Amino acid sequence: MSNNIRIAISGRSGCGNTTVTRLLSERFKFNMVNFTFRNIAEEKGIEFSEFCKMAESDSSWDRYVDDKQVKLAMEGDSILGSRLAIWMLKEADLKVFLTASPEIRASRIHQREGGVFQDRMKETDERDARDHARYLKLYNIDNNDFTFADLVINTDRMNPEQEVEIIAAAIVNILKEKERSETRVS
Repeated sequence: MSNNIRIAISGRSGCGNTTVTRLLSERFKFNMVNFTFRNIAEEKGIEFSEFCKMAESDSSWDRYVDDKQVKLAMEGDSILGSRLAIWMLKEADLKVFLTASPEIRASRIHQREGGVFQDRMKETDERDARDHARYLKLYNIDNNDFTFADLVINTDRMNPEQEVEIIAAAIVNILKEKERSETRVS
């Protein structure tokens, strides 16, 4: 029986959104929703960086991705991991924002994608600025203001498994509360 649990996890590039979303989805057997520009770029056979530039001049791509993510998340128990998940999935039972310092984020991206660390650092800063401006323009969302999130986790000194334990404890509490509510209604 579905509990209709929806978890939203956001954070900037290199904070671990995808990894944490995947681990939690596997643990709780919830649908993992992580449809991104990377997916579209792969589907279209376009370099990710090229697709991002294309999307900057055509807001329909942002809207397409964001709408599709919310639609997929609403199909049942799910964990939506995306830059804007906590803003877009209004029905989320739990909203989590992952943070990390720019240096840690650039280091993680460097480990994942290779290249020169200083280049990754510069690209990460530039991407943050572009994303921030785009979200303000498209949705009037200030992604620097995540104070409304239920949990904010600084991932600088944690591994994904430690982050998952914190979030999992909150999910278990939500499941117990839903179970108590259903018992009271019955």
